Amino acid sequence: MDRVMEELGGVGALVHRYDPEGTDDGLRTPEGAFLMCSFDLVSALVLAGRVEEAEDRFRRLCGSCGDLGLFAEEMSDEGVMLGNFPQAFTHLALIEAAVNLRDADHTEALHIWARHRDGRGPHIENERG
Repeated sequence: MDRVMEELGGVGALVHRYDPEGTDDGLRTPEGAFLMCSFDLVSALVLAGRVEEAEDRFRRLCGSCGDLGLFAEEMSDEGVMLGNFPQAFTHLALIEAAVNLRDADHTEALHIWARHRDGRGPHIENERG
């Protein structure tokens, strides 16, 4: 996990699915951080016992949802949603991460995204410039 964060980590809690600068993927548009991978890392951290770190990443990711409370497939370092919107597998990974946090006795995790989605929660900075 540390190697993934070191080599594929983006701004804040974002994670790329591969090194966009070291890979010729043939795409004409820039590759953003892959949000499913970002939420999957949260789950991996929980399962490895790094729950506080996982919750911090989860909060930062939830704070970056769009105005409708939804996520796209990818996100640029500037916070722009890229790719398919909304993207189902991103939301499935979000739900899995929330359930894993809940199972680690962080019951608040199930409500974090909901508060951001409906505007009741505090805005969480995503460490963007």
